Amino acid sequence: MTGYFPHQTVLLHEAVAALQVQPMGTYVDGTFGRGGHSRMLLSQLGAQGRLLAVDKDPAAVAHAQAEFGQEPRIYIYKASFAQLGELVDRLGWRGQLNGVLLDLGVSSPQLDDPQRGFSFRHSGPLDMRMDADNGMSAAAWLAQASEAEIAEVIFHYGEERYARRIARAIIAARQQSPIDTTQRLAAVVATAVPTRERNKDPATRSFMAIRIFINRELDELRQCLAQLHDLLAPGGRVVVISFHSLEDRIVKRFMRDMSRGEQFPLDLPITHVQENPKWRLVGKPIKPSDTEIHANARARSAILRVAEKLA
Repeated sequence: MTGYFPHQTVLLHEAVAALQVQPMGTYVDGTFGRGGHSRMLLSQLGAQGRLLAVDKDPAAVAHAQAEFGQEPRIYIYKASFAQLGELVDRLGWRGQLNGVLLDLGVSSPQLDDPQRGFSFRHSGPLDMRMDADNGMSAAAWLAQASEAEIAEVIFHYGEERYARRIARAIIAARQQSPIDTTQRLAAVVATAVPTRERNKDPATRSFMAIRIFINRELDELRQCLAQLHDLLAPGGRVVVISFHSLEDRIVKRFMRDMSRGEQFPLDLPITHVQENPKWRLVGKPIKPSDTEIHANARARSAILRVAEKLA
């Protein structure tokens, strides 16, 4: 870590309140970040409460160890939340979780550290890996990916209508010199995007798309969600904060399907009990207040969803 980069936890009070923390309960913070949610969770847990804190970012794990390494109620692991079942089994907690919290996307310390390569606003190496010890960097991928692959990633994950033009520009630019810095990629994208969205840099969608692809964010989210039912205790809650439509769509559909249960032909006289729903949706989606958005502009796209496992 190259310096101190502060982080404002989005929907902090709303997320922890939605978990309905029991003092002797067992909880998971699947995206520790800089510990905002974990800190508040611990403040509500009693001496017998337990918290599993997970993050794939070595800097986040180092922060967790520095602040909570001597705290007996917390178990800290460097891992993806896609590995949650494995970690819970290691601790012997399967079927005992009273709550799981996922705060998706990239954190402010990751965005604000130029050496991480997440943001076009800072000049730095084009890395974008949440775990820089594993996987291929964005620069390495762009150096060898085909035009079709690049276009597909930018279109699918960034919902960028100029994806083909951008991919073509990247291929042409890398033949001149490597695209290995954030500002070089941002400049290449800018030349390929003919229009400008108000208050949005033309590189925004492309950077987001490449980051999601490099870190397998949506795949890992699906893997995590698929494990949760068996990990939760009856009445256990899942709280997920999403920051863009692709991940929120996955969360929304998964929670909806789990709350609907078995699907039968519409003309069959089936009761709700016979459908055997596994979860129930809790309340309506929650968005940040105007006050929070004013204090932290990065909160503006956040949406929080809550579901509870039935007995």
